[in-house]
Amino acid sequence: MTSQASIETDEERARAGVISAVLAYSMWGALPVYFKLVNQVPVLEVLVHRIVWAVPFGVLIILARKQMPEVTKAFTDRRTFWFLALAALLIAANWLLYILSVLHEQIFQASLGYYINPLLYVLVGVAFFGERLRRFQIAAIILAAVGVAVLTVSGGQFPVIALSLAALFTMYGVIRKQIVIGGMPGLFIETLVLFPLAVLYLIWLMRTGQSYFTLDDPVMPGLLILAGPVTVVPLLFFALAARRLRLSTIGLLQFIAPTLQFIIAVYYGEELTTPHLICFGLIWLAVMLFIYDAWRLRRNKDAAISAN
Repeated sequence: MTSQASIETDEERARAGVISAVLAYSMWGALPVYFKLVNQVPVLEVLVHRIVWAVPFGVLIILARKQMPEVTKAFTDRRTFWFLALAALLIAANWLLYILSVLHEQIFQASLGYYINPLLYVLVGVAFFGERLRRFQIAAIILAAVGVAVLTVSGGQFPVIALSLAALFTMYGVIRKQIVIGGMPGLFIETLVLFPLAVLYLIWLMRTGQSYFTLDDPVMPGLLILAGPVTVVPLLFFALAARRLRLSTIGLLQFIAPTLQFIIAVYYGEELTTPHLICFGLIWLAVMLFIYDAWRLRRNKDAAISAN
């Protein structure tokens, strides 16, 4: 018989997991606000600062969580290292495109991309890993495709940013699934791979007087340094959540981020046309079907376990 103390411990773990996941996805969802604060800085320099300052903050977290042995092991395993190097290129491209979308008033597209991303994961599972689509998943994918078609035909805007963000992050996720490494150590190595080129580019910008990282404006250097914790802290919370929650629960909470991005796009006055509304309406319906399918599958598995 399970004791009351252990039940309370499970409840506390679940509560801490939900709080951590909500914090992680809320931070990711609020990222456009940060990039709006540094909107006078060129996109490439913002990306470089994100990489450069993620490394020292990453070191602090790795040391605090005693994960340096995991980092060392990844460096000595050639297969793991090269997978992470490839993942680094994909995540850098994803970050660059995301920053570009915010600074060029395309937050709606960024939001759309991260709504589509879970559905794209499902398609990749079918195409490359022999997974089978369930009927609610099929319906969700069809609705999402119709939504994108409506925006393309009626709105005259093919959502290339949204689809590219979703594709890049899906490829990144697939590659990360090929290796066994924690989220924080993995991100640390990825940023470390990109670090030398990022530092060289930043030094060149500063020596040629093109960098916004200057004492002439004491506020901007502080904001650019903030790119480090803005990058690594959400992942820390996500790592804490992943250890405490079922994947199905995390799957439901992941839609917090694109929802916040959508709200922020409205706040900043991006144009929300009728085709946009139809597209997002169909995407939201697809998301609800996706969530219902995940909940139904989890319920059936729990019932089967209870029956045994």
